[in-house]
Amino acid sequence: MGVPRVVRSGAAWAAGRPQLIWYAAYGSNMHRERLRAYVCGGQPEGAARWYPGCRDGTMPAESVPVELPGAVYFATTSPVWGGGRAFYDPAAEGRALAVAHLVTPGQFSDLAAQEMYREPGEDLDLTSVLAHGRAELGEGRYETLVCAGELDGHPVLTFTAAWRLDEVAYVAPAGAYLRYLASGLLEAGGWSAETVARYLARAARTWSAAEILELVGG
Repeated sequence: MGVPRVVRSGAAWAAGRPQLIWYAAYGSNMHRERLRAYVCGGQPEGAARWYPGCRDGTMPAESVPVELPGAVYFATTSPVWGGGRAFYDPAAEGRALAVAHLVTPGQFSDLAAQEMYREPGEDLDLTSVLAHGRAELGEGRYETLVCAGELDGHPVLTFTAAWRLDEVAYVAPAGAYLRYLASGLLEAGGWSAETVARYLARAARTWSAAEILELVGG
């Protein structure tokens, strides 16, 4: 997949409803087999939840490593993993490593619905997030849509929480969760194992780079 693509900040889409969307995954959905459960339906290894999948169960034809403006942090407690969940603060200083999957608007809507613990099956109105770079659909986790920019003529979208990273208590992520994050970044091929380990150690705080390398057999 090659060198990471750098996504510049700001909404950069003004061409109506897009035919395709880059879904920028920065959590466990960076890992394609984990993403498969969200797209095709199923229960990933290490997870405590079954996912219904998307209406269109076709896996993304393309996935690329990207770097987004902002930072990833861990907060709240996941009933799936038993530790902190990854969230994205686009206004924070730094860079967030992610994997962008090329999907349809319907697939993006169904992926977002499952992260919001809603039933997939209804297309989201993306007008506001594409025009303004942000749209809050609720106050909970993963209920805020963000447009991080554009790649190859397609908008780059993701979802996170409405709060900033300094507005919520840190919660350490579980090892099984971190393993998916590290494996997904390594699978994308844009960064070395040492770079990935150092990046996740900074975000996870209570995990060292050496411990993260051990999670993925490094």
